[in-house]
Amino acid sequence: MHLSTFKDLGLSEHILETLSANGFEKPTPIQAQAIPLVLKGHDLIGLAQTGTGKTAAFGLPMIEKLVADGKRPDPRNIRALVLAPTRELVNQIAANLKLFVKKSPLKIGVVVGGVSINKQTEQLARGVDILVATPGRLLDLINRKAVTLTQGRYLVLDEADQMLDLGFIHDLRKISKLVPKNRQTLLFSATMPKLIAELAGEYLTDPVKVQVTPPGKAADKVEQYVHFVPGKDLKTVILKKTLTENPDGLSLIFSRTKHGAEKLMKHLDHVGFKAASIHGNKSQGQRERALKSFRDGEIRVLVATDVAARGIDIPGVTHVYNYDLPEVPDAYVHRIGRTARAGRDGIAIAFCAPDEIRLLRDIEKLMGINIAVASGEAPADQARPSKARGGRGNGNGNGQHRGNGGGGQRQEARPRRERPARQSALAPSSFAGDDLLRDDRPQKTEHRGQRPAGQAHAEGRSEGNRNHEPKKHHGRPGQKPGEWRNKGPRPEGQAGERREGGQGGMRRGAGGGNRGQQG
Repeated sequence: MHLSTFKDLGLSEHILETLSANGFEKPTPIQAQAIPLVLKGHDLIGLAQTGTGKTAAFGLPMIEKLVADGKRPDPRNIRALVLAPTRELVNQIAANLKLFVKKSPLKIGVVVGGVSINKQTEQLARGVDILVATPGRLLDLINRKAVTLTQGRYLVLDEADQMLDLGFIHDLRKISKLVPKNRQTLLFSATMPKLIAELAGEYLTDPVKVQVTPPGKAADKVEQYVHFVPGKDLKTVILKKTLTENPDGLSLIFSRTKHGAEKLMKHLDHVGFKAASIHGNKSQGQRERALKSFRDGEIRVLVATDVAARGIDIPGVTHVYNYDLPEVPDAYVHRIGRTARAGRDGIAIAFCAPDEIRLLRDIEKLMGINIAVASGEAPADQARPSKARGGRGNGNGNGQHRGNGGGGQRQEARPRRERPARQSALAPSSFAGDDLLRDDRPQKTEHRGQRPAGQAHAEGRSEGNRNHEPKKHHGRPGQKPGEWRNKGPRPEGQAGERREGGQGGMRRGAGGGNRGQQG
């Protein structure tokens, strides 16, 4: 049966009134599938990207059952626990849950690092119905005996794959053992690596799996492009040009390191773009202010690391830039999922230096597509074995996900009819010759020395293409600039930088140790 309204899902009148008052009209696919199952008491595995309505999918039925139960938690205890990998995602989940409980006596608690632990201890002393927390700070409070989980009836693991990527597996195992075994457990993840399957088998009882977007697949409305470049200098040139050509959208730029994110943000701000950054070296207050300014449109460009950007749900994001390709292919799926929200179109643009070719191939293998080339060429010895198709959505591949490294076999593409030419207002323009190095945006004063001899080639200039104006077809570049096959200088900022997040990015012993920015 097709469930087209929240009333069809079996929610009570007071929940329906709250939803209606806040503009929630129809359930999303993940909500339509998950809510009835959670109301019936099933353990659940939900596979869906952030921004698909997961919080309501687990929050609404959980609130419904807690209200019907009519009990109150004892001091320093909780009735439901929601775990998420980052402060931003915890705060976002809590804000949504507080919206849903307005007409109920339920109390929502928030526990994250970066803020006073004493205030959190005071909050927990009174007991909370639903506690939303990062694993690290929660364990700190448990060790201080500020909270116990003995009355927990519900355990929710949101963005479980990211929690594993950040090294929280030991923390999750410790916390799970402290929640009564007769609990109801709900696990949500954008991807389904082997560790997630093992975790589900260990802590869920006969779970039902619901799936919206297949793991490793991007939203259908995301157009994807890649620029092959010899190094970071040309990445920055193309980035600035594309930002200039799309001044009205919100652009989210991903850097692999905290240092790289801050350096890029400062450069963009210096040349006239309204930009901010979020990463692990920023305080909680700084990160919240940057996100608010970005959400409100006061700044148009946000530079972020994977860890800090996890949980960002801003429908107005039109462009996602992979300034550095992620080392874990799943992270690419998470990144580009920041755009094409709420039925909108979106553009995902990646930059690929010679030392990132392997990362690009792993991403394409996971997603089962060849990403459309916007400019440049891969070195001849690392070219694709077959012709690239790329473009919007998931292509025609059938990549099967195996752990964090991707996997599966790509099926042969079926021939398809040519579509009429279409100009995409969001798509990257072509780059050729001198036009590639020109920054059309009015800039603040910037002192530049004379270009050393031979640098033009390292920046990707092509003398042969200098006067050629390429045509566009379906928003994609029609003519590549000249080939680059000689590696340029080593990309800046890679040697000696600490990378934030990713597999093994935050190493800790079983005892907790340094919990980094999540603590």
